[in-house]
Amino acid sequence: MSASSKKKLRAEENTAKLTEKQLTERKEAKKLRIYTIAFGVVLAVMIVTFLCVIVSQTITNSGVREKNTVALTVGEHKINNVEMNYFFIDAVNNFYSQYGSYAAMFGLDATTPLNQQVLDEETGRTWADDFLESAQSSARSAYAAADAAEAAGFTLPQEALDQLEQFGSNLDLYAKVYGFSDADAYVQAMYGNGASKKSYMDYYTRNVLASAYQTEYRANFTFSDDEIAARDAEEPTAYNSYSYHQYYLATSKFLTGGTTDENGSTTYSDAEQAAAEAAAEAAAKSLTGDEIGSVEDLDAAIAALSINAGATGAASTAYTDTLSASVGSTIADWVKNSARKAGDKTYIASTSTTTSEDGTQTTKVNGYYVVYFEGTSTNTFPLVNVRHILVKYEGGTTDSNGQTTYSDEEKAAAMTAAQEILDTWKKGEATEDSFAALAAEKTGDEGSKDNGGLYEDIYPGQMVTAFNDWCFDDSRKVGDTGIVETEYGCHVMYFSGYSDTTYRVYMVTEALRTDAFNAWSEELLANTAMTVGDNKYLKADVVLSN
Repeated sequence: MSASSKKKLRAEENTAKLTEKQLTERKEAKKLRIYTIAFGVVLAVMIVTFLCVIVSQTITNSGVREKNTVALTVGEHKINNVEMNYFFIDAVNNFYSQYGSYAAMFGLDATTPLNQQVLDEETGRTWADDFLESAQSSARSAYAAADAAEAAGFTLPQEALDQLEQFGSNLDLYAKVYGFSDADAYVQAMYGNGASKKSYMDYYTRNVLASAYQTEYRANFTFSDDEIAARDAEEPTAYNSYSYHQYYLATSKFLTGGTTDENGSTTYSDAEQAAAEAAAEAAAKSLTGDEIGSVEDLDAAIAALSINAGATGAASTAYTDTLSASVGSTIADWVKNSARKAGDKTYIASTSTTTSEDGTQTTKVNGYYVVYFEGTSTNTFPLVNVRHILVKYEGGTTDSNGQTTYSDEEKAAAMTAAQEILDTWKKGEATEDSFAALAAEKTGDEGSKDNGGLYEDIYPGQMVTAFNDWCFDDSRKVGDTGIVETEYGCHVMYFSGYSDTTYRVYMVTEALRTDAFNAWSEELLANTAMTVGDNKYLKADVVLSN
């Protein structure tokens, strides 16, 4: 091959190689463009997804859906899911704060979402359904009463306005205590999306208005002497109080023998059960014999029972001035019998009845109540009027549950201040008027400050125990003074006198007033339509305790 031919061939080869290189570069460039486009698409999708999540979360937290979904209509009012959650969660909290750990006795599991706890297997009704129904009823009542209040031109008294202001401040305080940025964040954590301090305060204000109006409306019912006497005559024992001692002998304490299975459960034969019932009755009978002439005799006999051998403190329980409605149903007929007199005693069986699948009923004696009767009060004594000056404890330590406790030193300081107030009064005119003037100046009780610390027509059990006991001391006379210590602080007391109303007349009047108020409430609700809406945004999955 000539030199020129070789040169030409190399040129062609170089050209070919260049073309292959270009082709490769072009392929890589194309591939890169594809990857770039693909990455751009993925990135765009990621950005869009992220934005969607952010927007969705923002929408969720704002409560737009809850605010724009009608959960309940009451009269002309459309209640959205935000406010319905207020009624719902408060219904749950009120129940749990009332029963606490005892809620389990009703079948409520504080660690499981409410909408996962079935109350009725047949219908599938859950605890959430039950609380929702309660919340709906509360909403209907609140709106109906608030509408009636506004129609009547009723306005909140200053005490209620002060209560609202204090409640708003408490929300701010709770937010700080529990580590939230502000009250809005605290309320939202409690009640769900869309909740805020303002809307909750609107809800709370409406409830306070309804309650205040209902209280005033109820108090304004009046009744003639003839109406009171007629009601009293219908059921005379209903307004009595009874004093007695009671001791319960459980049949289970007398069981012997039995068969224990591999799981440790013991069962007893019918014969063994019958023997235990007979032994329990014999013991009960021994506690009501002629030799039992006093409560001391009864307690000595109780302590001597074989089932109490080695036990300490086995004795009867005193029930003093127990209102008729509070007497146990098993012993009520015997205790309330008009022929009953001091020193009477008896034993009464406590039974339960079960029905088998074939309809056969079996009655079981669970135990016996032994009762020693001490007396009946017709409650015809007068109510009392007292003035007081409250010296509140200062300082204190507040725990995570909002409970404040005070040291002995802080309590002693309040007692010293109370004594100084009483001494100041004694050094002056030492009259009821001068006490009232001092109360208006010094008392920490806003509820009685404007009327000189006066509380009128106090009935037994109305006030805390120490306050109540001072008021109803048998030796109490007009003009008596003293200092009483309670959980609220130290009270400088002045006994103003006795009311013209007796405790019995007060109770009969309250019964009439309750009937009249209930009739009014039923009519009010009957005239207030309620329609259930969409509750899908309700916090039905709330868990009471973690």
